[in-house]
Amino acid sequence: MGNRAADWCYRAIRRSVSALYRRYRIQGLEHLPREGCVLVGNHCQAHGPLVGELRLPFPRKTWCASEMMEKEQVADYAFRDFWSQNPRWTHPFYRLLSHLIVPLAVLLFNHAETIPVYRDSRLLSTFRETLRCLEEGRSVLIFPEQDKRCNHILDDFQEHFIDVAKLWHRRSGKALAFVPMYICPALRVICFSEPVIFDPDAPIDAERERIKKELVRRITALAEELPRHRVVPYRPQPKKYWHFNRPKEATEA
Repeated sequence: MGNRAADWCYRAIRRSVSALYRRYRIQGLEHLPREGCVLVGNHCQAHGPLVGELRLPFPRKTWCASEMMEKEQVADYAFRDFWSQNPRWTHPFYRLLSHLIVPLAVLLFNHAETIPVYRDSRLLSTFRETLRCLEEGRSVLIFPEQDKRCNHILDDFQEHFIDVAKLWHRRSGKALAFVPMYICPALRVICFSEPVIFDPDAPIDAERERIKKELVRRITALAEELPRHRVVPYRPQPKKYWHFNRPKEATEA
């Protein structure tokens, strides 16, 4: 498919999905800095990337696993990350599905407002593109959950994305803001809270731990402040296993 045809196809798919995908209310926009920042949110399966691409009303780019942008790696990554925890008897179906989605994934993720996240020496290009985005005054959206339970709202966060703050301070002399974001598909709301500010004078190891813990705490608080609902988890799983945002009410009707 030529570049022009691919561009047209992506725009057509984007318009169609945007028309069909749910609308969201946004709470807490006043917490976003006037300049570029890093938005850190819950992945909630496909809803996080969809919200990032379609429903945030300001310039931004989203970190995306590079494996979903390279046709040689999509199938293995998609099966491992999305479906490998499903019952074993379903694996042949999902392995087939992971191969079928390759052309669509490569098209969508390479044309969307994304920054590829590499897991090798090319990681430097991820940080360079992130810094360029911040210099342009655009925000960067990151979903750092990994496959390890943290609490009833979130899976545990990876933490090395926080290193971009050190690089940003070296380049700009500014302390980067990490803005907590909670996406709630059940209530169709996106919530932001006060940012966590990087301290350039503190050791980076300590800052990674502090910022990660504070982001988890604030995102959890955003979720718990909302009316009772089931939280969409990072990994696909039957809805009956989804946690409530208020565990003490989970035994109610």
